[in-house]
Amino acid sequence: VYEINRNFRNEGISTRHNPEFTMLELYQAYADYQDMMKLTEELLSTVVLRLKKTLVVEYQDHQIDFSLPWKRMSMEEAVMAHVGLSPEQIRDQQELEGIARNLDLEIERTMSQGEIINLIFEEQVEDKLIQPTFIYGYPVETSPLARRNPENPDITDRFEVYIMGREIANAFTELNDPLDQKQRFMEQMQRRATGDTEAHLMDEDYITALEYGMPPTGGLGIGIDRLVMALTNSPSIRDVILFPTLRPRP
Repeated sequence: VYEINRNFRNEGISTRHNPEFTMLELYQAYADYQDMMKLTEELLSTVVLRLKKTLVVEYQDHQIDFSLPWKRMSMEEAVMAHVGLSPEQIRDQQELEGIARNLDLEIERTMSQGEIINLIFEEQVEDKLIQPTFIYGYPVETSPLARRNPENPDITDRFEVYIMGREIANAFTELNDPLDQKQRFMEQMQRRATGDTEAHLMDEDYITALEYGMPPTGGLGIGIDRLVMALTNSPSIRDVILFPTLRPRP
């Protein structure tokens, strides 16, 4: 099942962000995040080819190549490759904290190893991912609705697609275990109590629905506005929105 919908989020305005935006969202029963990867790259490359008659699109000073298959990297691999860390460094929390501080990143005392890796990725790696790239293996702490990876319970079966240094799509194998989901929501509420305004709220109705049963499911969201930016060589998201939010005149 799928829908193209309007989303509203209480976030700032920038060339990449608008409080109101458009998404394609879908769910597929008996699918997982790897099925979503295959669907995403095939869907987007087909759209690009039909619209542009080529799989190589010019965006600003770059040639974006949508040819299959797209690059795949775990978040840890991306951080090690672009920041120059070793496997030993990225798995040692104390050393990781020191590296983050040397990068002028603000580290809170309560942050876990996964959260620090995620912070380094967001601040040091994202804008370097110009060609279509799948980043997978997101920390459990930052993915409250995604299923844990069966081989490594510290990460989830989740990915995001990056093109032009910005997130275009987000997907994961849906968490359908009500006990694990309730525990995740409780941990999110604890984070909210300590000041994390982006932490997820408790959703008792969702827990109840999971207790009745949910099949294994893959979920995917694609940002339509950012995709249009790439295909129209538009530097700002406001260029592709009919009625963009603007700052009041001073």
